[in-house]
Amino acid sequence: MIALQHRVGSSAVQGGNVRPIGKADAEREEDGQASTVVGRLEAILASFDGCDHALGLSEISHRVGLPKSTVHRLANQLCAVGWLERNSGGYRVGLKLLELGSVALQRTGLREAAYKHLHSLAVRTGFVVHLGILDHGEVVYLDRVTTTRVSLPTRVGGREPAYCTALGKVMLAFEDPASQASALAGSRRRTEFTIVEPRALQATLDSARQTGIAYDREEAYRGLGCIASPIRSGDRAIGAVSVTGPIARIRAHSLVHEVRNTALAIWSPDVVPLPRPLLNAR
Repeated sequence: MIALQHRVGSSAVQGGNVRPIGKADAEREEDGQASTVVGRLEAILASFDGCDHALGLSEISHRVGLPKSTVHRLANQLCAVGWLERNSGGYRVGLKLLELGSVALQRTGLREAAYKHLHSLAVRTGFVVHLGILDHGEVVYLDRVTTTRVSLPTRVGGREPAYCTALGKVMLAFEDPASQASALAGSRRRTEFTIVEPRALQATLDSARQTGIAYDREEAYRGLGCIASPIRSGDRAIGAVSVTGPIARIRAHSLVHEVRNTALAIWSPDVVPLPRPLLNAR
C-alpha cells in the first residue's frame, strides 16, 4: 500500500499514524518548492542564451519543456522585476540582467587590468582579441576588442565549450585531472576539425601546459582560427587571452610571441583569482 501524507492542522498522517509536523518539515517543503520555482526561472532565462532576438511564448515553452501557461506566468513575473522585457515580438532579456551581468564581469578586476593590453594587441595584429575565464567546463568571454569591422559568433558574456576553443584548452591545461575529465566528457564534433578523441584531447592539453599556447584550427567554427595563452597565477590559469580571425590569415609563428607576451603583461597583484571550486560549483 502506498503511504499517503496529508496535513491536518499541525500534524501529518502517514500510513494511519499521526505525528506532529515540526519546523524542519515545513522548511524542507518550502525549500523544495523554492528550488522548483528557481529551477524553472533559470531554465526560462537560459533559453535566451546566444539569442539576440525576441522569443515567443511557444518557442520558450518548447525550449524549456514547460507548459505555455507556466511559462506565461513565470515570464510575466520576470518582466515585473526587469529581468525580461516584452514587446510585440515576444520576450527578450531585460536591462536589469545586463546590469547584474556587468557587476559579475567586473568582480575579479581582470577585465580592467587587461583592457589596455587587449587593445594594444588588437591594434598590432589586426585580429579580434578575446579575454576569457573558465566556468563549468566552458569559456566565458569577459571582453572582446577589435579595431576592424569583423563578424564573429562571440559576444561579451557568451559561452563556448572549452574543449574546442583555444581559450578553453589553454586554461583546462592547468586544471586538475578531475576537472579536465569533467570538461572533456561528452565532447562532440562542432566541425569536421573538432578534436574529440580522448587521447588526442589530453595530448593537446599536455602540449598547452608545456608551451603556454593552445590553438583552435576551425574546431569551434569553420573558417576561423585562434591562438591563446593563459594568464597565470602560480600554478593556476585565472584567465586567458586570444587572437581570432580567418584561418587563412592566422600565422602562428608571428602571433604566438604577441599573444604570450600580452598574457604575461596582464597579470597584476590587483587581479583577484576566482576560487577553484567555481568549476565544480554545480
